[in-house]
Amino acid sequence: MQKNSCFKKYFSSLFVAALLLGSWNSPFAQAETTAEEMVFIPAGFFVMGIDKPENDEMKKRKMTRIQKLKYAVSEEAFHDEGPAHVVMLDGYFIDRTEVSNRDYKNFMDATGHPAPAYWDDHRFNLPDQPVTGVNWHDATAFCQWSNKRLPTEAEWEKAARGPEGYIYPWGNELNPKNANYNRSQEATSPVESHEEGKSAYGALNMAGNVFEWVSDWYDPSFYKNDQAGLNPTGPTGPVVIGTTGTFVDRIAAGSKKVIRGGSWFSPGKTLTSTHRFWNNPMNNSYGIGLGFRCAQSQEKDESLQARELYMKALIEMGDEKYPQALLALDKAIKSDPKNQEYLQLRDIIKKQVD
Repeated sequence: MQKNSCFKKYFSSLFVAALLLGSWNSPFAQAETTAEEMVFIPAGFFVMGIDKPENDEMKKRKMTRIQKLKYAVSEEAFHDEGPAHVVMLDGYFIDRTEVSNRDYKNFMDATGHPAPAYWDDHRFNLPDQPVTGVNWHDATAFCQWSNKRLPTEAEWEKAARGPEGYIYPWGNELNPKNANYNRSQEATSPVESHEEGKSAYGALNMAGNVFEWVSDWYDPSFYKNDQAGLNPTGPTGPVVIGTTGTFVDRIAAGSKKVIRGGSWFSPGKTLTSTHRFWNNPMNNSYGIGLGFRCAQSQEKDESLQARELYMKALIEMGDEKYPQALLALDKAIKSDPKNQEYLQLRDIIKKQVD
């Protein structure tokens, strides 16, 4: 019992140090821009989600099952942004801007892909405006054509919050001048607009303008149930939410993909970098503002892969999953056999396993 307590104290100190120092490629490193107009998000930890006071209203009120289902998706009770939790991501690139109509036209011309909704609407079809009216499959197809992919929900949030973990891309206070939302303008803004509202990593319009598709399936309880903490990609499949179970209801209310960032049409509360919303992957319209941006993984060398495995071992140790931690660390040592830090940690883990 005493041995386990001492180990937890050691691990806690080690883990906090890793958080503060970033261990490799510091999360405070300056963002870089590629020729393809992407910004680089360095590898490291960040805190995903946010903790809010729990609402006990549902416990106090006597409700029928149907009333509970309706209440469960209300703003007051349906808190899906917590708990705040530590996530580790590899380095990656994300588009500096939302995909524009000009970009999307090049894609359509090259592939014969059909035009999205609102393509002929003069309010939304200027070349420099973000493409809107695309469903999840459209967005995925474009990113693949561009040799990229949709960002994960965690990647999107880290790019929006920056190394300081801001509530909004630009800081912790809502500034109406920094984003296009709440119908303050007649339509979407150009993708290069709102320079003053860019994230610390240099990404524009991550709040407002258009909601943005990400790759993850939506699960309101994913933050509560996921223990991975390492490059999370969301649920492994569709999660049916808030339905009675009938086929029609499942199509109408369940199996959603996550969308992020709010839109020109949505209220200010949707602009926070932790705000989660969802849409059916076949739906191409939400508040006539549904677009996307792409991401791209950073190529890894062996030392980075070893470091990732080492950090995974730390995470597994924190969960007292010592065999898994040992497995991850053995792989790290195989890539970097003379690393004393890895060897020392392996000895500590073995004492817990023996």
